[in-house]
Amino acid sequence: MSSLTKPLDGQTVLVTGASGAIGSAIVRQIANEGARVIIHYGRDRKSANLLLEQIGGAGWTVQADLASAAGPTQLWNQAVGLAGRIDSIINNAGVRTEISIGSDLDEWQAAWRREFQLDFFAVTDLCRAAILHFREHGGGRIVNMASRAGQRGYSAEAMPYGAAKAALINLTKSIARSFGAEGVVAIAIAPGWVRTEMAEEFVSRFGEAAAVADIPIGRMAEPSEVAELVSFALRPSQRSLSGATLDVNGASYIR
Repeated sequence: MSSLTKPLDGQTVLVTGASGAIGSAIVRQIANEGARVIIHYGRDRKSANLLLEQIGGAGWTVQADLASAAGPTQLWNQAVGLAGRIDSIINNAGVRTEISIGSDLDEWQAAWRREFQLDFFAVTDLCRAAILHFREHGGGRIVNMASRAGQRGYSAEAMPYGAAKAALINLTKSIARSFGAEGVVAIAIAPGWVRTEMAEEFVSRFGEAAAVADIPIGRMAEPSEVAELVSFALRPSQRSLSGATLDVNGASYIR
């Protein structure tokens, strides 16, 4: 196959949270473009194994609990043990926590800590491990799944999510500026509403119209749209994207 049809041929990519809607779409897209994929999952082993079958076995599945302090490092070590060398990591795993400002202090603090562990601290540990690994192998790529919420602020009930994603965008920029000379490319992708389990839960509670009310194009993004952008960001030709935050929000937030 030519580099035009298989631009990721020969690359090994770790995708966290790969059993969800966006993660599985990313896995299918990059595998179709030639990558071997390390499919991370937290609990849904069945979906991870099915996804591996769908991409013709071109990779591995790895379980790790990113909610634990040791989980990210365990995941990275398992992934390197399987693949030997990792060319890119897609930090896609995450959670959206809702907590009322009127909640008990203990509940409030626990919600913020859980959010930041999954959406930020786990990513910092994985990025650290990736950078050290990339230094030994001539470079590599980091794609961090951020959010529109990290750019424009978020609702009162989900402030931990917006704050964690804002920190993630800053982390991505800092990595790009600090380690670009060593061949490390870091990119953030910031979707608005994407048709996922989280979105469907919101729609079931408040209706489709509420979800798309502030999206000028009148619809949510599909997971495949995000996956195509991630795959593009991984292409060897796209080094100058390093440091960018790529918006996928249907013009609901314009910088």
